[in-house]
Amino acid sequence: MTPGSLRLPFTGGTRTGTAAARARRRRRLRVLAFLSPWLVGFGLFFAYPLAATVYFSFTRYNLFTLEYVGWDNYSYLLRDDQAWEGMRNTLWLVVVLVPLRVLFGLGVAQLLTKIKAGGGVLRSILYLPYLIPPVSATVVFVFLLNPGTGPAQTITDRLGISLPDFFNEAAWAKPGLALLAVWAVGDVMIIMLAALLNVPRSLYEAASIDGAGAWHRFRHITLPTISPVLAFSAVTGVIETLQYFTQPMVAGKVASGRADLPGTQYAPGYPDGSTLTLPQTLYDQGFRQFNMGYACVQALVIFAVAMVFTLFLLRRFRAFAGEEAR
Repeated sequence: MTPGSLRLPFTGGTRTGTAAARARRRRRLRVLAFLSPWLVGFGLFFAYPLAATVYFSFTRYNLFTLEYVGWDNYSYLLRDDQAWEGMRNTLWLVVVLVPLRVLFGLGVAQLLTKIKAGGGVLRSILYLPYLIPPVSATVVFVFLLNPGTGPAQTITDRLGISLPDFFNEAAWAKPGLALLAVWAVGDVMIIMLAALLNVPRSLYEAASIDGAGAWHRFRHITLPTISPVLAFSAVTGVIETLQYFTQPMVAGKVASGRADLPGTQYAPGYPDGSTLTLPQTLYDQGFRQFNMGYACVQALVIFAVAMVFTLFLLRRFRAFAGEEAR
């Protein structure tokens, strides 16, 4: 073998590959470092509570003793009339209250875009009810609609109109809660107003030149443009309504006359279970009867229903946006 035929191995590619691997590793570590606050929060406040809820749902747990019972809690849920009544009332509120709030908030926001003089004052007046704490707002609202002492009945009597006893009649209790939700629609109104003001004026001008009427401009310009805001309002509204607890609980206690009796036990749902919601049954089972395992099952049901509604609404709004784009 001659000296000229001696070949040394080439190591430049190996060095380059090692340096690239180190750079990728450093980049991943930087990304993880920036994501670490979110990852820690996600793990502590979502992943771990969800996993613990699933685990406790298979147990009989009263904060002192823990016993594995398998699927007993789930099978009991299928026979629990109180839970089913709470689910029916909650779904009624989701189907009626959420579209009502979104449509009413959109209508008020559309009206405010047309008002020039005094629009800021009217906007503040309409937003104020949302700033009132839920307990205070519910107490005031029940008092206003009380047929015996409320001023609303006094005013309507002079007009020859008789108001129903909203929070003492089972047939009118949920419509009363819907009226309360519409009264405090300021949050949806402000979001819708911001979205409407961001619609480009040039689109309306071009449509007007082409001869499009007010409905066609609203249908083919306004709605597609603000569809992300509509989707956000609908999804957050569904999630909030599935957790609807304070207003029906306070309304039932005030209407039944037990709000001013300290230390008394109140069975939620007055009158006749019409204001009973699934979060109230969860609270009753978990914190009054200490059936934490069964309460975890109901919490998982609320989570599953919220996921189903969210996926359905997002798919529908995505399909609507796709149709308009074509």
